[in-house]
Amino acid sequence: MKLASLKSQNNLDGELAVVSGNLKSFVRATGICPSLREAVENWSKVEPLLQKLYSDLSNGKAVSAEAIKDESIFHAALPRTWLFADGSAFIHHIKLVRQARKAPLPETLLTVPLMYQAESGRFLAPTDDIPQVDPAHGTDFEAEVGVVVDHVPMGTSPDMALKHIRLVLLINDVSLRGLIPEELAQGFGFFQSKPNSALSPVAVTIDELGSDWKAGRLCLPLNVKLNGEVFGNANGSEMHFHFGQLISHAARTRDLPAGTIIGSGTVANENPQAGSSCLAEKRTLEQINNGEIKTPFMKAGDTVEIQMLDQKGQSIFGRILQTVKKVN
Repeated sequence: MKLASLKSQNNLDGELAVVSGNLKSFVRATGICPSLREAVENWSKVEPLLQKLYSDLSNGKAVSAEAIKDESIFHAALPRTWLFADGSAFIHHIKLVRQARKAPLPETLLTVPLMYQAESGRFLAPTDDIPQVDPAHGTDFEAEVGVVVDHVPMGTSPDMALKHIRLVLLINDVSLRGLIPEELAQGFGFFQSKPNSALSPVAVTIDELGSDWKAGRLCLPLNVKLNGEVFGNANGSEMHFHFGQLISHAARTRDLPAGTIIGSGTVANENPQAGSSCLAEKRTLEQINNGEIKTPFMKAGDTVEIQMLDQKGQSIFGRILQTVKKVN
């Protein structure tokens, strides 16, 4: 099943919609539940109804179906939620970004996931501009996979945590690299350096992913383009900690409310042919391999595109396509 949130003048959570498997049509589902956030909170009740609507849409039986003519009608799949806990489950990425800022690797690198609490009060729509206050802040994109869970009790094990995943989506975790070192040096974590992230227009249930969902990982390339040029296609299969482990880590000392998003962290592969999913990685590799950094951080007018294709070449989540815009 594929779900989305239509932009709304009346609801900050958007309006719930069911989207066809080929992403060519949708049907409004507010008669079942007003928003996706509320749908996840009442999943056992609304899931069968939404599934029936999805089946009707896929089979051409949804009388109120509308063609998708303009992708800007969609908000982030989940426009806002209670919690966004972003992990860092790709070890290659951790090594590179730590090297970039001359920071030591944690002793528990392979045994304890890294995670921070990110902004969740508002996600950028997939076609929203990325605001840039100052180019010196070092605007970067980070292409990630994320999951949306229902209520997860405190102390849930990794295996049980996998059973709480309701939806999968894509994330552009916008990062301001120029602000990160000073913030972390204060010993209190990210804040100003991690503004609003963007989400894909569509979130999907795990059954939509078929055999590409393996052991709590989405094992497909995540395609990234910078200014229309291929930048990376790292595969999610190299995730060191799977999503069950990340969810369990987040729930160690608290319940996770329904609608919580757990991020994979930047998708990264050891194979250099896979490219990168963020500028910080590419810049570090340039320094290592060539002795100098050539790739700048994003400036006004630059675009980033993030999407994932299935084995048949069909977009699964729709695309995140954003442009950096200077703001005062």
